[in-house]
Amino acid sequence: MTNATEKKLQTIVHVEDEEDIRTVTRLALEDLGGLQVTSCGTADAAIAALDRSMPDLILMDVMMPGQTGPELLARLKERYGPALSPVVFMTAKVLQKERQSYETLGCLGTITKPFDPLNLAQELSTLWQKHHAAA
Repeated sequence: MTNATEKKLQTIVHVEDEEDIRTVTRLALEDLGGLQVTSCGTADAAIAALDRSMPDLILMDVMMPGQTGPELLARLKERYGPALSPVVFMTAKVLQKERQSYETLGCLGTITKPFDPLNLAQELSTLWQKHHAAA
């Protein structure tokens, strides 16, 4: 039996309102990273996807119309409780103060936009592994 630090990141739900970013992210994670990605354009689509199957990791945009990433994170925590997968935010807002506020809300880390598609899967895997090593 493997321990948590040896478990590999495999599935991601990606929540992003911009279709072009969803496409680039999917290509980066599936084609380059070998991950299985479910892409969602809205908070409600994300909840529907999570109701079907909880992924290893949730990657979500901070600035979305209708409901921000932090608002969606609060909604997900209320809905799924401890069963909720770790969440990583993607944002162009990279001030340390903002990153710290996201971590205070319970996010695992922050990926800066624009992101490097060649390294995205590895960045997420590193965050996920650190999370499981600390657990």
